[in-house]
Amino acid sequence: MTDGYLLANRQSEAGKRLRALAELFDPSTFRHIERIGIARGWHCWEVGAGGPTVAAWLAERVGVEGSVLATDIDLSWITGPGQRSFEVRRHEVGAEAPPPGPFDLVHARLVLVHVPRRAEVVSELIAVLRPGGWLLVEDADPGLQPLACLDEYGDEQRLANKIRRDVRTLMGQRGADLAYGRTLPRVLRQGGLVEVEADAYFPITSPSCTVLERATVEQTRDRLVTEAIATAEEIERYLAALASGELDVATSPMISAWGRKPDGA
Repeated sequence: MTDGYLLANRQSEAGKRLRALAELFDPSTFRHIERIGIARGWHCWEVGAGGPTVAAWLAERVGVEGSVLATDIDLSWITGPGQRSFEVRRHEVGAEAPPPGPFDLVHARLVLVHVPRRAEVVSELIAVLRPGGWLLVEDADPGLQPLACLDEYGDEQRLANKIRRDVRTLMGQRGADLAYGRTLPRVLRQGGLVEVEADAYFPITSPSCTVLERATVEQTRDRLVTEAIATAEEIERYLAALASGELDVATSPMISAWGRKPDGA
């Protein structure tokens, strides 16, 4: 996962991306976890946490009777003053053995799409669930909706969609499965989970969408240029257009899929 990873947390733009992702997708994530039935006393693993928001919310729900473990390959944005309610541990999913658990809930958002051993990792996440425990996996599916600007009425919108394609090209070259989200229901069923359901959340435009887009382009601009996928002039034009606040920028659909480990499994 670390080799060639485009959106590493150590980059300065990562904080902006993580905050925008939290603003866009935390409400949907929390809705799914509440539907699953999170309760006090649960033990939870937040995989590839990135920032602290989901782990802190989980810790509030499970109380002192429960526990929350937040892991990531880079802890730059998880730890900090006031972070006391959950455990933080460096861990690279897919490269290191998972924590032993057992967990009542395992949650991974925007993680597995970047992991080469996806099928094996899903099996590992299921293995550390207690019987009756839940796995919630959320990943974007850029292939389902590939545009940055749905309303492509002018040059700036066409440029936005061109740069979005360029970023997808770069991610695909580094092993990201850009159609992974749609496979999640099947993946969870094949892993032996029951009561599998899935839905999608698709922000069409918001200030957070623009912040996320700008941070993503800034994180990838050097590689886009050096690998001759986009020109420096195109990127500067696009960043200027984003700064104007006049582009309606969408994100890729976030597919959320959840399932329960059978009792006695």
